[in-house]
Order: sequence, then C-alpha cells, then structure tokens
Amino acid sequence: MPRGGLYNPTDCEDFVRGCLWMGTGGGGGPEWGRRVLQEALNEGIRLEWVDVTEIPDDAWTCTAYGMGSIAPVSEETRALIRQFGLTDRYGHQAMEIAVKELASYAGVEIGAIVPSELGAGNTPAPLVVGARLGIPVVDGDYAGRAIPEEMQGTPYLYGKNSWPFASVDRWGNIVIAKETCNPYMLERIGKMLAVAAFGICYIAATLLPGREMREIVVPGTLTFCLELGRVIRRAREEGRDPVEAAVRFTNGWLLFEGEVTGKDWEDREGYMFGTSHIRGTGEYRGHTLDIWFKNENHVSWLDGRPFVCSPDLVVVADRRTGEGITNTDLAAGMEVAVIGVRGLEAFRSERGLSAAGPRYFGFDIDYVPIEVLMGGR
Repeated sequence: MPRGGLYNPTDCEDFVRGCLWMGTGGGGGPEWGRRVLQEALNEGIRLEWVDVTEIPDDAWTCTAYGMGSIAPVSEETRALIRQFGLTDRYGHQAMEIAVKELASYAGVEIGAIVPSELGAGNTPAPLVVGARLGIPVVDGDYAGRAIPEEMQGTPYLYGKNSWPFASVDRWGNIVIAKETCNPYMLERIGKMLAVAAFGICYIAATLLPGREMREIVVPGTLTFCLELGRVIRRAREEGRDPVEAAVRFTNGWLLFEGEVTGKDWEDREGYMFGTSHIRGTGEYRGHTLDIWFKNENHVSWLDGRPFVCSPDLVVVADRRTGEGITNTDLAAGMEVAVIGVRGLEAFRSERGLSAAGPRYFGFDIDYVPIEVLMGGR
C-alpha cells in the first residue's frame, strides 16, 4: 500500500527542505518539522504515505494541522503564560488528540489523513500523527502550498464544509466546534482559539469520504516535496547552484536577488502580517522588491509596481544554500533569491481569485498570471 516515505534522517531533512520551500514563508517552522520526524524515527515508527487511489470511497478522511500566527513569542506573552500557571500538557500529542476527538464526536473511524497544506511543520506533523495512530496519510494536500486561511484551500473552492472540527492546544484545552455559519467564521473561530492559547492550537477538520476527498485533493505533493528537497541538497553537494536547480524542478522563475534591508511586521488576530524589503544586487542592482505577507507571501511590488501575487507562489530562499526562509526567520542582512512558481489553476477562477487573489487581501491590484508577467521566460 505505501507509495513513498521517509526512512532515514536524510529523507527527513530533504522532506522538510522541500516543504519549507513550498511554504512560501509560512506553513510552520522547520525546527518543528525536523523534531517530530526525528522523534518518530527514533521510536522506530514508519513514516509513509499512500496514493489517493488507495483510499476507499467510503473511508472517512480528515485534515490535521496547526493554526495560529507564525510570529515569534513575545516576552509579554511568556509572562502571561506564567501568570496563568500554564504547563505543556500535551506537547506534540495535541494534534493526535484532536484527530481522536473529532472521530469520537462524529462517531466515525478515520481511514486517512490529508495534510491541509504544504509547509515545514504542517506537512511533517500530520504525517507523524497518521503513523502514530496507524492511519494512512495521503500523498497530497488541499492547497499545493501553505495558506493563511480556510478560504485559500480547495475545500472552500469546491464548496466542502470543514466543520465540525476539534481544537486542542498544548495546555490541555479541548474544544469541539459543531458547526459554523460559513467558512469565514470557521477561520475566525479557529484563529481566536489560537490567540486564546497564546499562539497556536491544533485542529482536526474537513471530514470527507474518500470519494469526495479525491475530487478536491492536490495529488502527489508529499512526493514532490521530498524530491524537491533532494534536488536542492544534491545541487549543493555537486557544486551546482541550488536555487537554479530548484527553479528548474518547480518550473518556476527567478524573480529577484538581493539583500533584505528590513521587515515591518505585527502579530494580530492570529496572523503575522508584514512587508519584507529587499534591495537588488548583481543584475538586480538599483531595483527593489517588497513582499507583503499574511503568514505566507501573497503580494509583491517590483520598484513600487505590482508584481507576482497569490495564488501564484512567491518563495524567498537563501541565495547560497537554496534553503527556504520563513517570514518568522527572515531578517535584515540576509542575501536572498526570490522565486515565483505557478499556483493552482483552479484558484485562477473567479471564485478562486475572490478568496486568494490580491483584492481579497485588501489591495487594489488586478491579478496577472505569473507567466504573463514573466513574458514567457
């Protein structure tokens, strides 16, 4: 039944590396992803995934993911955690407990777990959850990248409800949301639970039978991330340009190279909002690139003019190593490459752009497909 997996530390590193790239600045931190994978390997747990065709039509599937801001934890927040007398009760098991709570509430047996997105934390974590619970994990996800909200995922795009959902935080708080009036409120309620938990909670949601899951899943993305991570590593080992290798593998475009000059950001309503500023170097000298993010990168401006925007991907990577960089870690002085990758075609529809295009995020910008912007390059 397994179609792929992670069998040694190198596999795990490659997988996290590929997921980090496709996380477009969000999707959870690589430290989290590496830690949960390595702990599972140390325990002798097999980390494998299956093709979407292996899941029976009537098997119940769900997602499992972390929800909340990717902003660094402030000293003020740490003080509140101490004041409330909170201790880490569930740790990495919180996501597993969320899956169990959802199954118990719905009165079903979960037959497969589908990652909600691609990211260095939010893809490894459900893989480990499935392995620990003995539940197959699908080689696919519901976004083809990392996303900040329910509305940028295929369940929203295709009209599938993600409620009921279970939320568990590491402090030991367990919440079942029986129903929300629409996906926007599901997103808001989930984020407010994360805010209440001082940063993040772990969600199990999107109960779908296998036949409906296959209609909306983006297939093969776990295998893709593993191969992407390998491509970057092997390019470095062979003395080749890892950024160029990754651009070729993803059929992407090198958009910009330069030095990060600053990052304006705030932690608000369960998201990290901000704009990164990059000054061009080399052939890009004399130019600037600014990238707005809501956890993930979504809108960019080249020399002050609108450039590549969601639903296409804007990836910021270390220029020397090719490693992706989360917006949590991006800092002034870093030498970076910015890469654009074509997003899901389905999100270029009127409904898709209404929830994933630049206007959805509050900008008076018309979406232009990346291949048009790049003039066929």
